[in-house]
Amino acid sequence: DERVRTAFVRVPRARFIAPDLAHFAGQDAPLPIGEGQTISQPFVVALMVQMLRLPPGARVLEIGTGSGYETAILCEMTRRAGEAAGVSIYSIERYPTLAERAAQVLAALGYAPHLRVGDGAAGWPEAAPFDAIIVSAAAAHVPRPLCEQLVDGGRMVLPVGAHGDDQELWLVIKSDGH
Repeated sequence: DERVRTAFVRVPRARFIAPDLAHFAGQDAPLPIGEGQTISQPFVVALMVQMLRLPPGARVLEIGTGSGYETAILCEMTRRAGEAAGVSIYSIERYPTLAERAAQVLAALGYAPHLRVGDGAAGWPEAAPFDAIIVSAAAAHVPRPLCEQLVDGGRMVLPVGAHGDDQELWLVIKSDGH
């Protein structure tokens, strides 16, 4: 998807990692960001974002802000002329230290997503419904609250499988309320 490629060109991955790791920013590999978490491999981010088929202005819920890198990609993908990039992006991070750093980097780059610290499994009910939901961390199952917060025809992408076990990348499409 050319729009995904363009978003990746616009977002400087090196800004979302520690300065001492910046020379690894161009590698297609996950990198540590603190709290035992990683910035995802660019190929995986690209694949997941492409699966969402995001038009400009789409309302997106991201579970797992992490470094904010994927959040910035989502901001670019949903940007509409005349609006701040990110106004339709809602992102939840469980670790306050990661959320704070991501917020600083995103703001410095001109992105304006809605950010929250908390457990993403409950979603963001008061901001629902969402056209798309993207989950960064593997879940043992698809959380029901996320399905409920997805519009009919909406798409959700998430890795499914127990931590440490084999995981699969799932695309869930809501149809007729299911």
